[in-house]
Amino acid sequence: MASGALTWLYRRLGKWYPAVFLTAELQSAFLVTAGTLALFTFYWDIPEGDFLIILGIALGLTAVAVGANLFRTYPLLSPIKRWIAGERSERAAAEAWAAAIGLPMDLIRRDMVLPFVIVVFPSTIAAVAILGLSWLAFFPFFFGASVAVGYGGLLHYLALELGMRPVLMDINRDVPPRLEMVSAFPLRVRLMGALPLMNLVAGLIVAALTSDGGGGASLTGDVLIALAVATAVSLDLSILLSKSILRPIADLRRATDAVREGRYDVSVPVTTGDEIGELAASFNQMIAGLAERERIREAFGTYLDHEVAEYILSEEFPEEGVELEVSVLFCDVREFTALAAEMDAKEVVAALNGLFEVVVPIVARHGGHVDKFEGDGLLAVFGAPETYRDHADRAVRAGCEMARAVNVENAAGERLRIGVGINTGRVVAGAIGGAGRLNFSVIGDPVNVASRVEAATRTLESSVLVTERTREELSDEFTLRDVGAHSLKGVEEPVSLYAPGVDWEAIPSPTAPSVGEQDGDGRQPALRVMARARRAATRRS
Repeated sequence: MASGALTWLYRRLGKWYPAVFLTAELQSAFLVTAGTLALFTFYWDIPEGDFLIILGIALGLTAVAVGANLFRTYPLLSPIKRWIAGERSERAAAEAWAAAIGLPMDLIRRDMVLPFVIVVFPSTIAAVAILGLSWLAFFPFFFGASVAVGYGGLLHYLALELGMRPVLMDINRDVPPRLEMVSAFPLRVRLMGALPLMNLVAGLIVAALTSDGGGGASLTGDVLIALAVATAVSLDLSILLSKSILRPIADLRRATDAVREGRYDVSVPVTTGDEIGELAASFNQMIAGLAERERIREAFGTYLDHEVAEYILSEEFPEEGVELEVSVLFCDVREFTALAAEMDAKEVVAALNGLFEVVVPIVARHGGHVDKFEGDGLLAVFGAPETYRDHADRAVRAGCEMARAVNVENAAGERLRIGVGINTGRVVAGAIGGAGRLNFSVIGDPVNVASRVEAATRTLESSVLVTERTREELSDEFTLRDVGAHSLKGVEEPVSLYAPGVDWEAIPSPTAPSVGEQDGDGRQPALRVMARARRAATRRS
């Protein structure tokens, strides 16, 4: 109920809410001061006039302490106020979150000494002087007031936590929750301190109400007795209560740390039947769901390229495709039909798996992804779903490294030799399929041309061939040998082909996938391109 009222107040006051709540909450200090002085009247027979004078002094000093506290604390609210007012940058949100969540601890740590310096010491001295008591009476007054200050500090801390909750709930929608560099009283300290303190205050009130005067000696005795009873009775209860709450929370933390490390084989023991037990059970159900999702992700990673798997699991790809410029690499085993006739089925599968174990990692190292396997060949794409300006360079480097690994170093077996054809052009990339079955793929004439270029490697005695269009996109680091224009099956015009002038021992090492289309970090996932295409199509419609 209180939380709902505070949320309503936050919506109504906007950026003024933190300052208004802080100011209103600190007014409780006047009630604590007045209540403490009222308790003292049960131990001393204080004339009404003297009591009003002491009360006026104490309340006046409390007003000074509250004012000093507000003066020192208002600047801490500035990040929160700016964020609520509309400054919603990532940095502003992080600063507002840190200020709001750290406000209770900042108030206690920075200003807890103010009540003692401004209120307790001067008020106690004034009371002793006005009542004409012995200077020894200072200590009972001081001890009783110290208990009140501790109670007030705990009250302020918990109230500010509650008051900042609507703000923090709002901020957490903009920034991910975190706890770095934020100070607060641990839950264990609050549980171990709050219950004994409340029992101490309750004991003093009961003792005061049932006492028949007695002055400072009686007050001192009541303080010591209440402290002893609160410690003896409440401490054991506080320890048991803290263990009852904190041990299940510790189990949750350990399980959460394991999940953060990528382990989904953990579970939290359900040891209580209360809300914490329900939380543990819900956590276990969540872990089971995450483990299932991870199994799906691993399966995607086995049967699909990892980047494509992440792209599909992101659930952000549009139904329509997008036109992109890419470099297409087609790799095929030469004379594989004749080789397969000499081997049994197991040997054929083993040979192909050995080949793909060599060439697929090469494609990945150069930033490409395997679009599909076609019997003894594969189609790889450079530039989708992750776009790069140097996609042609990456494709040629990958093709040369594949040819070296298989044809020169015989990494995939001496009997296998491959040809690699590379072409560059604009294709349509997207999720292709129907009836509930989709495949991320690229379609377009450049794909067909790449396949025909690979076929030409058999007659032109070159392991790697690239088209004129690819040559135009290559950087100056490549040396190409012109092998002439050739007619390719299914292509109307003759295609100029080039063979890389390769020093097989000095093929450029694969570069990290960081030189992409400039978009903040230098890379631009194609799903962002596709998302923009979807928005553009929506606007056109």
